[in-house]
Amino acid sequence: MAQYLNEARASEQALVRVLQSQIAMTPRGAYRTALERHLDETRSHAARLGERLFELGQGDNPVQAVFGIAQQVAGQALALGKMPMDLVRGSGGEEKVLKNAKDACATEALEIATYAAIERLATALGDDETAELAATIRADEEQMLERIMREIPKLVDAVVRADVGGNGSYEIAATGAGEAVAEAGEQVAETVRQTASTVKRASRQARRVPGVARAEGELKGAVASAGDLAIARYDGLTAEQIAARLPQLSQVDLAKIDAYERRNDNRKTIVSRIDSLRGDEPWPGYDELNADEVQAALAGADGELARAVRDYERAHKDRVSVIRTSERELTASS
Repeated sequence: MAQYLNEARASEQALVRVLQSQIAMTPRGAYRTALERHLDETRSHAARLGERLFELGQGDNPVQAVFGIAQQVAGQALALGKMPMDLVRGSGGEEKVLKNAKDACATEALEIATYAAIERLATALGDDETAELAATIRADEEQMLERIMREIPKLVDAVVRADVGGNGSYEIAATGAGEAVAEAGEQVAETVRQTASTVKRASRQARRVPGVARAEGELKGAVASAGDLAIARYDGLTAEQIAARLPQLSQVDLAKIDAYERRNDNRKTIVSRIDSLRGDEPWPGYDELNADEVQAALAGADGELARAVRDYERAHKDRVSVIRTSERELTASS
């Protein structure tokens, strides 16, 4: 359920940007008023979905954080990037507004289907509160779709008057679209710059929870290409060459390669070697640390932890300095 709610919230957050761009391009009148009202509703929908996720104990779920942030940032970048393109659609301002309205119909239909699915799933799981939330948001989307459909004939008539009768009344300078596009361009660049660092920070934080590293790797591997893997020129190497390089990889990268290999060649040599290397890190987030950081963390460690580090290092990165430090701490604790 959390996955569906996170996806719906990311969509609502991205839609805020789309609605802002459409409002900026739409002359004042009934249709613009409807868009402005729905912008407020959309912000409210995103907030209510976030509150429900928190109530379900998913507000600070690290796995959802990694992929939720990525989805949200990517959605906003896509929405912002679409804004300048909307301005050049069609031969005139009236046609641009009509095309945007047609897009809005498709968006509303998708959202209606999304919340109908969430409502059905929540009902089946006995989650009445989520089902009620989905039903109320779906009702808002249905009302918005009806509003847009009522405006479509008027927007078509405006296109006819402008293109056939030569009686256009649309003035883009009066809508604020120019300023909106300039702002959008700056936001697109900033959003794209922030995407990699934002997801990277969230991933590192999430990996400090047991089991998250493996889950992250499996999810990434399910959609990864050879170029995304930690071993360069992966598809050009033999199974033996790949197996020899696996011990140097983190649990995230091992899980990623495992998922990729299983859905492609599924070579037993590689899969079996990964299985032998899979295991819990000495502590969550261990694979993210360099040798100096591990040695600092080992200062005063008890025998159990020192042994876990030594054994893990011998099976994986085999860093001499770390192994010596762990053995020294192991001796001191005995």
